[in-house]
Amino acid sequence: MDYYEKALELHAQHKGKLEITSTVPLATRDDLSTAYTPGVAQPCKKIHQNPADAYTYTTKGNMVAVVTNGTAVLGLGNIGPAAALPVMEGKSILFKAFGGVNAFPICLDTTDPDEVIKAVKLIAPGFGGINLEDIASPDCFLIEEVLERELDIPVFHDDQHGTAIVVTAALINALKITGKTMPEIKVVLNGPGAAGTAIIKMLLAAGVKNIIACDEHGILHKNRGVGILHHKQMLCNITNQQGISGTLSNAVQGADVFIGVSVGGALTPAMAASMAPGAIVFAMANPVPEIDYTLAKQAGVRVMATGRSDMPNQVNNVLAFPGVFKGALSVRARDINSEMKIAAAHAIANTILPQELNEENIIPSAFNPQVAQNVAQAVAQAARDTGVAQA
Repeated sequence: MDYYEKALELHAQHKGKLEITSTVPLATRDDLSTAYTPGVAQPCKKIHQNPADAYTYTTKGNMVAVVTNGTAVLGLGNIGPAAALPVMEGKSILFKAFGGVNAFPICLDTTDPDEVIKAVKLIAPGFGGINLEDIASPDCFLIEEVLERELDIPVFHDDQHGTAIVVTAALINALKITGKTMPEIKVVLNGPGAAGTAIIKMLLAAGVKNIIACDEHGILHKNRGVGILHHKQMLCNITNQQGISGTLSNAVQGADVFIGVSVGGALTPAMAASMAPGAIVFAMANPVPEIDYTLAKQAGVRVMATGRSDMPNQVNNVLAFPGVFKGALSVRARDINSEMKIAAAHAIANTILPQELNEENIIPSAFNPQVAQNVAQAVAQAARDTGVAQA
């Protein structure tokens, strides 16, 4: 199937992918008077007296804003808010289909992070959570940090944390196959942008000790100077504890794990062959991975995952965000903290039963209905355990 042509037909035929439907009847005068005036004044009064009652009398408790400014859309770059709308609509229907969570696209016409923050704070009363989407780094870090601090509803930048959760889940299961553990492995990550930074932080939280990050200038280290700006200064403090320098080729020698969130072809077969026995490669550049699946296998890679749906072990954020928000909203969590993200990763990994686990089946299918439920339950429990649940 030509998905590009089919997508144009689908979007044109249906005028997008969303509509508003009512949950209550509106066929009689009594229906009208109850759903709207004069009856609607009563829940308004209740909420005015106790703002938390919005979770009882409105859709707030199961409604997420999918917010973008269109500055980093898919692999298309800064294409603006209007062109980003099809993606935000798509994200909204994924929330509903896989997690039963209502979501609505909000596309903001600004590249000023302070204006994004202000806009989100102004619309926050109508939503139970905020999903930030396709916002370029480093602005995405600031926007999320401020909103997490200043809002009492969960804020989640899926490009960062959704990817990190699914990568961590995949690594948990890949290590079961190779017989290695988080504290003993050497991980090399290529592409320390938004997703890469979140992956690094999450793997450290999950128990990995030795991570080396690489960008287009080579290995990140404190004395490199070139390109060490913004969040990369922070990464220099938490990665590469040995202080090594050089290129990606130098970094991957003897590495147990390569994680790519960069560009197609970045990892050559020779580099893959230089990795440790039982090597794990997650090549997630789209549409062309950092290394071809077949070439990786020929180079001795034992477990391989990509971002593509036509290859084994697709790292797909839809395994994470619907269940994460479903669980967070169910307990009215104030935040989605590190413990909740780790719990989500383990829930995804554990959805693969031991007898089903193999080199080409380390991540469950996006269409497995158990995934979102397992994630939601784990996230809700972690929220309670860490004191961020409010219900």
